[in-house]
Amino acid sequence: MSVAEPRRIVLFRHAKADWPPVNDHERPLAERGRMDAAVAGRKLADSDIAFDLALCSTATRTRETWKLAVQEFPQRPKTVYEERIYEASPGELIALLNETSDDAQNVLLVGHNPGIQGLADILAGSDEADARERMNRRGYPAAAFAVLSFTGSWKSLEPGVATLVDYWAPSE
Repeated sequence: MSVAEPRRIVLFRHAKADWPPVNDHERPLAERGRMDAAVAGRKLADSDIAFDLALCSTATRTRETWKLAVQEFPQRPKTVYEERIYEASPGELIALLNETSDDAQNVLLVGHNPGIQGLADILAGSDEADARERMNRRGYPAAAFAVLSFTGSWKSLEPGVATLVDYWAPSE
């Protein structure tokens, strides 16, 4: 694949988690989260983005979100469960994405706020239609995702190089 072809990154926040008496990393999804994860998966499947790679936090709620969402996909991408995503800053997430092989054109990252929202804000140097306005108005609730596009190698991914193409959140 040529680095001149646009790449897409989908930044997917985990669905709504429950609050049982467990440590934060082990919190499972709430019932509403399980429903929203499947709906988000259908929306992503409808986007016709063929994902080459999914990077998912090792936290229970992100793994459950991904398991429910990917069931809606026509084809399951290679999935890597990455502990560095948990509690990662936007800069740490960029560094992780910079490690991605240029063989991957479209990458989905399943993670947590505030890192996911911060990353969307930092990467998007421009936006299409009203995507940024909707993202800013809604915040980045559980099960929301942003679609960004950029041209170049994954090593060249840095603040401001991407275009925010779309944004979706449950109840949109």
